[in-house]
Amino acid sequence: MKLLPLALLVLFFLLLSGITHPAAAQKYRTAAGLRSGGGSYGLTVQQLVLPKTTLEGLGMLSERERSATVLAERHFGILGPSLNYYLGGGGHFGTHKDDGNFWGFDGLIGAEYKLPFGRIVLSFDFKPTVEFNSADWNRFPTAFSIRYIILKQKKTGIFQDIIDKVKGN
Repeated sequence: MKLLPLALLVLFFLLLSGITHPAAAQKYRTAAGLRSGGGSYGLTVQQLVLPKTTLEGLGMLSERERSATVLAERHFGILGPSLNYYLGGGGHFGTHKDDGNFWGFDGLIGAEYKLPFGRIVLSFDFKPTVEFNSADWNRFPTAFSIRYIILKQKKTGIFQDIIDKVKGN
């Protein structure tokens, strides 16, 4: 197990937390897309449920297994709302062709960037897991996701309609 890269990643995110911005942490309410990493690929859907808090569902496939995961994530802005990092956790269940059904708990730390044009969000994360009823008792995968914003974040304020018209939204 390579702990040095993990320690450097955690240190990097802790340093970034010192320059967080108090603005809204993301620019969308609902986003869905594709996820790949750790030898698997699948679908990801994020839904804003509280300010700065999302629920994310993952449906993942690999050569020998299928799994579903639900994660709660807290988002923190970095130098504005387009770039943020997030922390969270949740659980998963699935089936493996050799071992049968399994389940477990997940942690999560990641960063995401909303592209300045269009409705695309790119993210990269580290999602360690603890497994039960599986040949692997733990995993330490990283993954890359690309999501399309289905519902934008609602903007509020007296002059928001004027600002939207000037920006062409």
